[in-house]
Amino acid sequence: MNDNTWLLKERQKLPLDIKISITLKTIQEYYNHFKGKVYVSVSGKDSTALLHLVRSIYPEVEAVFVDTGLEYPEIKQHIKTIENVIWLRPKMRFDEVIKKYGYPVVSKEQAKYIREVQGGTTIYTENKRRGKVVGRNGRPVGAVSKKWQYLMDQRDILVSEKCCDVLKKRPLHKYQKQTGKMPIVGTMVVNSRLRLQSWMRYGCNAFDNKFPQSRPLSFWTDSDVWEYIRRHNIPYSKIYDMGEKNTGCMFCMFGVHLEKGENRFQRMKRTHPKQWDYCINKLGCGKVLDLIGVDYTDAAPLFSGTE
Repeated sequence: MNDNTWLLKERQKLPLDIKISITLKTIQEYYNHFKGKVYVSVSGKDSTALLHLVRSIYPEVEAVFVDTGLEYPEIKQHIKTIENVIWLRPKMRFDEVIKKYGYPVVSKEQAKYIREVQGGTTIYTENKRRGKVVGRNGRPVGAVSKKWQYLMDQRDILVSEKCCDVLKKRPLHKYQKQTGKMPIVGTMVVNSRLRLQSWMRYGCNAFDNKFPQSRPLSFWTDSDVWEYIRRHNIPYSKIYDMGEKNTGCMFCMFGVHLEKGENRFQRMKRTHPKQWDYCINKLGCGKVLDLIGVDYTDAAPLFSGTE
């Protein structure tokens, strides 16, 4: 176990009061480094808690929300209740993105590998993505998982990780270039392997990254966030009271194959039937979910048989 792994595990075990103190210090270091030219990227519960933390010491800091067209209606309703929020919109719509680049499916890393092969690449890279290139340990390097390698041979359904770059990152980068302000985001390492890898490399304040970023909640957990929200009676989006735990883009298919019980699309059919119909039938996400073996119709009842 390297020092960063040990540090992360130790921080994750700390009581919330100490986590709050470390987080506030992290925010202060980032704020001072950029002489106050910072903003908070807001969307769901994590960034809502983060904004409260930031404004507890720097009340003038503005929030920024990217309206990609893929947010739950309840998220937008919540954002409208927050003061001093800048709304950004991307140049492309989601339907244009999937037509040009492909659908977000499996994971960002795997989707990137699949896109490279579907779009045509060097023989070496294709062999690498198909698991024919091995490292010193004899294991494939940078390969698409065997479970998903059949997706590389699809020609009528393209797969890509580009939607996040086009719909979220580009508007934010443009905003940062225009204002000179650097982001503070509410991401946590428990939610993503890529976020964990980034934290292991840069820590909470990524000053030396190509795009500097502060992730002061990195070592928090969902339960920490909810405890903080309850303590301070912070308003949050009612989407969480409707069964949603993670509120990224509504039509994103990353990780849906890992969900147990009622998955996000089955839940969407129940809670947001109009959006479900548009997603499944108009955008064609139904055929993609069929391809990867994910059910998007009504979830199975909790109990079967007669009482």
